[in-house]
Amino acid sequence: MQITVSGKQVELSDALRTRVADQLDSIAGKYFDHALEAKVTFGRARSFFTCDINVHAGRGLQLRGEGEAADANAAFDGAAEHIAKRLRRYRRRVNEHARDVTSRAKPEAARQYTLAEEEEREEAAPANGAAHATVIAETRTEILHLSVGEAVMHMDLAAQTVLMFRNRKTGAMNVVYRRPDGHVGWIDPETT
Repeated sequence: MQITVSGKQVELSDALRTRVADQLDSIAGKYFDHALEAKVTFGRARSFFTCDINVHAGRGLQLRGEGEAADANAAFDGAAEHIAKRLRRYRRRVNEHARDVTSRAKPEAARQYTLAEEEEREEAAPANGAAHATVIAETRTEILHLSVGEAVMHMDLAAQTVLMFRNRKTGAMNVVYRRPDGHVGWIDPETT
């Protein structure tokens, strides 16, 4: 990790620069392996020192910590604790999300068919008079594990008139559909 230590109207000792670099490397290594850069700025305001730490930890993750104290070392310790706390929280959320994703049920694979309308099928009927449904389109789709509310939301967002899903609560296959009167219908098979 590239660390830049600077001071605004403050002279910084080499010992402080080394301490800052070592401690930030330690914090970043403990909670986040891929931190890119950190900028540490010390300043003086009346009778106390300030320390601002900006860490670019990667992929849009920017962290900022601030500290104020009577001396520069204590100000840095306060700002470093803010950074450590934020990295700890971020790491916990990433781990919880990863555990949640692995425990979720995987969507089931399915095929979706579009059939010709009645008058189109009559024109394409064979000479012997036996009518068969004509498949116009075939697409791959997934049957998601959703609650009924989530299924209605997915149906509306995809501008579909019908959506088949596996009910997260019961595990049964369910269907929600848009009725001709504009309301939503829900088909839930009765389990006995």
